[in-house]
Amino acid sequence: MIADETGLKQATGNRNTVHLDSCLTMMAPDGSTHEALILVEIEDHGVADIFLLPLGELLPSVDYRLVGIERHTATRRFAEAASGSFARGTRITMGDGQMRPIETLAAGDMVLTRDAGRQPIRHIGLATLRASGRFAPVVITKGALHNDRDLVVRPDHRLFIYQREDHLGAGRAEVLIKARHLVDHTTVLRRHGGFVDYFQLIFDDHHIIYAEGIGAESHLIGPHTRHAFSAGETSPDHAHRPHLDYEVKTSLIPTAQAASLLRNASAR
Repeated sequence: MIADETGLKQATGNRNTVHLDSCLTMMAPDGSTHEALILVEIEDHGVADIFLLPLGELLPSVDYRLVGIERHTATRRFAEAASGSFARGTRITMGDGQMRPIETLAAGDMVLTRDAGRQPIRHIGLATLRASGRFAPVVITKGALHNDRDLVVRPDHRLFIYQREDHLGAGRAEVLIKARHLVDHTTVLRRHGGFVDYFQLIFDDHHIIYAEGIGAESHLIGPHTRHAFSAGETSPDHAHRPHLDYEVKTSLIPTAQAASLLRNASAR
């Protein structure tokens, strides 16, 4: 599925509109609870298909019991799940050069950005998701990309890498790459189990900031993520920034070697 200014649509075919219907809470036989979103595809003013998007991992052949349905939280939960996010404990480089844990930051604090110097945080979002399936965080272990400590982010969070040599064949030195494309199960891993608190740093514009010494994107406000704001808070969509054009095409990413290639390409 894709999102544009009109909402969600199918990514292929006739690109029918897709509505977020509700958020389900289900209980497994062991007593654990799991959330999933119901999405409804519309065609010719009727229902063409219905999809289930688990916010975590649902196991096959397990009898889950429906314990709750919420219509009003579906858009917010989808926005939280679609957001690029840093895990609790991540140290962010501030405007004065200090590195502070993300959970200690507040609106108005000045953060160092790559292209705009010191910028104030407008809002900080927080979402707690089960660390399983597609939402299990990616751990970029210490030193994997010259980072000072382990960096833990959502799988689709994009990192900004400056290549001194174009080892990826991207045709440019600067690249944006999703964390999940770096997983090599050695220096970049997926962490499964329990829950993870994901923080979103929101500025007036989309920026490249620094987390554990690595360039990484701030939260991008767009059609599919604007609902991550708390009730009563709104924001216009972020304007396009040049660095968004630096994202690496999947066809260029040799997953098993991507982390080591970029580590060598960006060696200090």
